[in-house]
Amino acid sequence: MADDTPMNVMVWSDVACPFCNIARERVDWLARNADVVVEWLPFHLHPEYPEEGISRAELMSRLPDGALGVAQRMNEEAGLAYNPHPERIPNTRRALELIEWARAQGAHEAMHERVMDAYWSEGRDIGDWDELAALVTDAGLDPEEARVAVDSGAFAAMVDGSTATAQRHGITAVPAFVLDGRLLVSGAQPHEVFTKALEQVAVMREKDGAPTD
Repeated sequence: MADDTPMNVMVWSDVACPFCNIARERVDWLARNADVVVEWLPFHLHPEYPEEGISRAELMSRLPDGALGVAQRMNEEAGLAYNPHPERIPNTRRALELIEWARAQGAHEAMHERVMDAYWSEGRDIGDWDELAALVTDAGLDPEEARVAVDSGAFAAMVDGSTATAQRHGITAVPAFVLDGRLLVSGAQPHEVFTKALEQVAVMREKDGAPTD
């Protein structure tokens, strides 16, 4: 008997990862093409960055020639703006902890989307608390309450634990999609790859539900 329950899709991501921005479009595509329940999970991709982040020039010196051009092209092909902060790559820890605080308030989606839009569409510095406070207000939440909670460290374990869980399962880069708890799709893969992944999961479900002699 086929399993027709919604498919859980866990997506590990970091808000300043250009391919994780593309993951938003891939999630929208999955929602249009399958019965899915999506859970975004934090992955602190660059804990080695200083609290104030690094300069864009430093990032470019670390990457192979053309890497940022590929990221920009892929975002634009997905119909997304590519307008990150022109000078600074943030340490995203505070932003990730803030989004987890918002999850506890029942507002994860609003906060996650607002932070992503602010960085990728508006070029804002999401490592700066004044910028984040404005985004909290935009999401309909209390910035003072948010700052007290995040500064207390109460949500650090959630970010660290989520990152560690992903790493224990062999995830070292993001975005990482886990479909139905069965199949890992690494990266912002084309729609065709997700089509095949959905077919694979359907076959797995059929096998699980097949009667045995």
